[in-house]
Amino acid sequence: MKHFEIGEKISLPVVAISGDAIFLDLNAKSEGILDAAEFTDEAGVCTVKEGDVLEVYFIGNENGEMEFTTKISGSKVDASILEHAYKNSIPVEGHVAREIKGGYEVTIGTNRAFCPYSQMGFKQKGERDSFVGQHLTFKIQEYKNDGRDMLVSNRAILEEAHNRARHALKETIQEGMVVDATVMSLQKYGAFVDIGEFEALLPISEISRARIDDVSNALHIGQHVKVKIIKTDWEHERVSVSMKALLADPWDSVAEKYHVGQKYEGTISRIAAYGVFIALEDGIEGLVHVSELEGVDRNSNLAKIFTKGAKMPVIIKEVDAAERRISLAPTTSIEQDKTTAKYIASQNADESYNPFAILLKK
Repeated sequence: MKHFEIGEKISLPVVAISGDAIFLDLNAKSEGILDAAEFTDEAGVCTVKEGDVLEVYFIGNENGEMEFTTKISGSKVDASILEHAYKNSIPVEGHVAREIKGGYEVTIGTNRAFCPYSQMGFKQKGERDSFVGQHLTFKIQEYKNDGRDMLVSNRAILEEAHNRARHALKETIQEGMVVDATVMSLQKYGAFVDIGEFEALLPISEISRARIDDVSNALHIGQHVKVKIIKTDWEHERVSVSMKALLADPWDSVAEKYHVGQKYEGTISRIAAYGVFIALEDGIEGLVHVSELEGVDRNSNLAKIFTKGAKMPVIIKEVDAAERRISLAPTTSIEQDKTTAKYIASQNADESYNPFAILLKK
């Protein structure tokens, strides 16, 4: 039978689950035992299955059986096992009893420990006393006087779990991949989306081909979306994603769709000091330069003259698909053109339109 040192960490596969015990394969005649309560959720369902490989710690033999744990808790807690937990970095479960000067008093079995504010939670920004009454997992950072003086950290546990998740994600997430995401929060500059226990930034400019001023008009919390990974910076734990990258680029067909002399009724999307931008469709804007605007000059405050969202009839002056630019000029509306054409058509079909001839008829 293989010999394990107390506190030794090892990865073992689950061979069976029965009642309150999880049996681990030791590659020997006997099997290791793990308390199923460590993997039982609030609904009483065991969250592991046969074949899963678990990282566990050896805590000793009892009645000829080799016992393992993922964290020290309950009846396993005594002075000797806590010392082993400290020396071998075995997690321990504790109850946050109360807030005291500089941190929290934590009870681990019958022992008391101290957890500083800085070691409670992971990047915690909430109320300090929100932890009181909770059962949390800690790592013993100092162990003195046979356990009468213990310093513990909950943050160390959470950071280790975060780093494991980040490492696993780093192995699977690559730039260019398309993944499912869930919108977690909305910001002025974009949204944070969950791509698998990791929040990535979806910049406002990457949500749509159309210009978006208010993220809440395009997304809502809990929404499921598909995104493309456009940038990864694992050193600083930053991942950027894009919804826009999965949409066809309308500029690819601009040269075929838009021609000089064509008239469109667009919508004012932006107002700059040098002119007015007109949205012709989602993702396609053209510029009416200030020099093309009647009754204004370069010193005019265009924001006081034009209104964002208002309609403006324009005519295409120039199309430069390579530079993604369309030059526009104001023109009569398409409706006005139709009215004029209808008026002309109503004249005598045998006589070409002649305003002087019409006057002579009067």
